Amino acid sequence: MKISARHIFTAAALACALAASFAFARAEVSSGTAQNPPPRSPGRVESFTPPAPERAVPTSRGELMNSFAPVVKKAQPAVVNVFASRVERMPANPLFDDPIFRRFFGEGGGMPGRNMAQSLGSGVIVDQSGLVVTNNHVIEGMTDVKVALADKRELAAKILLRDPRTDLAVLKLVDGANFPTMELGDSDALEVGDLTLAIGNPFGVGQTVTQGIISALARTHVGISDYGFFIQTDAAINPGNSGGPLVDMNGRVVGINSAIFSKSGGSVGIGFAIPVNMVKNVIAAAKGGGKQVRRAWMGATLQALSQEIADGLGLDRPTGALLADVDPNGPSAEAGLKRGDVVISVDGQTADDPEAVGYRLATKPLGGQATLGVLRGGKKIVAQIRLAPAPETPPRDAIRIKGASPFAGATVMNISPAVIEEMSVQGTTNGVVVSEVDDGSYAQQLNLQRGDIILAVNDQKIGTTRDLESVTAGRAYYWKITLARGGQVFTTVIGG
Repeated sequence: MKISARHIFTAAALACALAASFAFARAEVSSGTAQNPPPRSPGRVESFTPPAPERAVPTSRGELMNSFAPVVKKAQPAVVNVFASRVERMPANPLFDDPIFRRFFGEGGGMPGRNMAQSLGSGVIVDQSGLVVTNNHVIEGMTDVKVALADKRELAAKILLRDPRTDLAVLKLVDGANFPTMELGDSDALEVGDLTLAIGNPFGVGQTVTQGIISALARTHVGISDYGFFIQTDAAINPGNSGGPLVDMNGRVVGINSAIFSKSGGSVGIGFAIPVNMVKNVIAAAKGGGKQVRRAWMGATLQALSQEIADGLGLDRPTGALLADVDPNGPSAEAGLKRGDVVISVDGQTADDPEAVGYRLATKPLGGQATLGVLRGGKKIVAQIRLAPAPETPPRDAIRIKGASPFAGATVMNISPAVIEEMSVQGTTNGVVVSEVDDGSYAQQLNLQRGDIILAVNDQKIGTTRDLESVTAGRAYYWKITLARGGQVFTTVIGG
């Protein structure tokens, strides 16, 4: 291994400094003993070891060169491990319907089996009553959730709120009170290069701390959740870290670690965290007893700008969010916005793309207004938009389809602006949308997915959930199904 001259100089200088300090200390002790010997108690052994200084959270960048231990000591008690599980029933083997097989292999071989599905992640306590924030994908589909605290206690937890759109969930510890908590910071105050810590339970090895910096802010097109606006960090994040906090140097939560970019499954220094300012809305909704998070609705369809579109609009660069469509009854229309306008800022904060506009509005409290900076015809204008939730008209009227049709086991809802926002419906406002598919159901065998839009069955248009319930009530020789997925329409025919 080659050692540079600079490293040699540094080591030599350090050695000289230590030697000088030692010599000075010996001279000082020797001088004090000879000239003014301190009084000694009979039989008492005197110690010259100074008391260890109390360590506190660093107050300057220079102090951070010493150790991250004070930050960890402040933050770590509020970090928890999340263990989720559910019992899955395995289907019976059809071979055991044959009496010859039952004769040779016994009656029990074909009975449905049980399999335990498990998930492991991390979380952080944000309220003394026992509110825990974690990722939705950690507890998705799970029925039994337990939380292990830093002090080795293991407590049951119930799921208060799931928010798939942000990949966040809030749990409530069933027993206990006065839990250690971590303060929530301000993710808008972060800068690229700020030091951060990631705390969690990677690979189930136990609570682990890793250190890095903020590598980038406002990362979009990550594909993790509907609100693609993430903090990127090079602090090592691995499977099991999901749901754990990204911590600043004041020991505050600035993000919830959610995903990594990796070809191997392990950390390569590219991790993504959900900004804590988005997390605050989810916590507030859970505290208010809500089962879903209500956010401001813009009432417009936003589109990213390409260089060609920017040139056509007379813009010098493709930044901002183009209004491709405006709901005549929505807040954007009320504010005077028109198709072709380009939103470039929200309350003075730059918005480079539709994801940034969506994130900024989603973190605003309902009931007030937001100021949008808009480009129209090459001129800058300002618009005040009302912060109101999307209306649920018509009512969603959720129905779980029963019977023997291919849709049995699927839950469907009517499409409204609220459902479009919640389910990220694309391309159409007709039909009904699939909100849930039961495990092992006919609908799952058909490969129906959450977010699919059922447009027609056996050439009958589906306008409401009651329409689908009626069409699928009986048996049919075949099922002709037209549905939309990801903005594309498909038609298929299956046997009855």
